[in-house]
Amino acid sequence: MDPIRKPTPARNRFIALAAAASLGLLTACGGGISLPGDQAPATIANPAETYVLEPGNRIRVTVFNQPNLSGDFQLDPGGALTLPLIGSVPSTGVTARGLAERLEERMKRDGYLLEPRVTVEVLTFNPFYVMGEVRAPGEFPYAMGMTVLSAIARAGGYDYRGRQGEVVLVRTSGGKQQEFRANERTPILPGDIVRVLERNF
Repeated sequence: MDPIRKPTPARNRFIALAAAASLGLLTACGGGISLPGDQAPATIANPAETYVLEPGNRIRVTVFNQPNLSGDFQLDPGGALTLPLIGSVPSTGVTARGLAERLEERMKRDGYLLEPRVTVEVLTFNPFYVMGEVRAPGEFPYAMGMTVLSAIARAGGYDYRGRQGEVVLVRTSGGKQQEFRANERTPILPGDIVRVLERNF
């Protein structure tokens, strides 16, 4: 028997957004489905600098001249990072730089190091999702520099019904969901949903 896959915040978001997207498709039946009016941003900030950590993310912590405190770690389901000697540190809701500063403060406060120098690198981001008229819709691991086209390629490419060239891009920012019109060159972010619509025959 296959193990039961536990839900994650990213997966829960996907389920909710997929349900909303399905409702939108149903309500649009008969009149055709139009693309959103707002164009997706043509450029995005570097996810390595702006990405907000969530439970399950893997990160690399480097403490200068302290190999025993350095290494690759995974945030637990509660969003905490457990480091040798230091123990559990709340780590969600901040960027990698924010977590590095939090760790430096903790090391100073607890007397482990006088002048700690810490860097944090995100190793695994939240996945992105491709829905609609593609050969293999689903959830996929995010990599830096991805675009709508590379996302669709991960999903096996357009199927014969897929409307090529422009898609619906669903993005959540600050807890708010927004839909954009996007082309194949549009960059995507962790957690984005790319929805390929059906072409008009």
